[in-house]
Amino acid sequence: MKKKGKVFKFGDNVDTDVIIPARYLNTSDPKELAAHCMEDIDGTFASKVKKDDIIVAHKNFGCGSSREHAPISIKASGISCVIAATFARIFYRNSFNIGLPILECEEAAYDIEGGDEVEVNFSSGEIFNLTKNKIYKAEPLPSFMQEIINKDGLLNYISQTKDI
Repeated sequence: MKKKGKVFKFGDNVDTDVIIPARYLNTSDPKELAAHCMEDIDGTFASKVKKDDIIVAHKNFGCGSSREHAPISIKASGISCVIAATFARIFYRNSFNIGLPILECEEAAYDIEGGDEVEVNFSSGEIFNLTKNKIYKAEPLPSFMQEIINKDGLLNYISQTKDI
């Protein structure tokens, strides 16, 4: 399982109120949420992001409230993966629940720059910075988590898996 895209870079403590501002929580429509994703930190994000692009951030990405709207807005915007030094635990769980792959890798989080082109191999945990010709190593995603992502989230995984 691999993804490749251009990087959007953010710093420390990007909270769920910045990922999707509370004033847009009156909808659960992914397309509507995507239109406002990251607008309080980068007002042009929604117009610039392309399918399979990647977010890279420093520590504590997704802190704040436990809203599932945050990873939904990121995924619906076209982002294929989020790489950070660390994630808030509830954001971590919500991301996999809705089928958004995320990886923790401190070296990649601080070395990769906005605009770099990156390829992520979830099976090996390798993150290739194609712009800088560098490789970083994160923990590979366990096969069952890759399956959850491939089935577009936990609910689909459960409903489509006969052995559960």
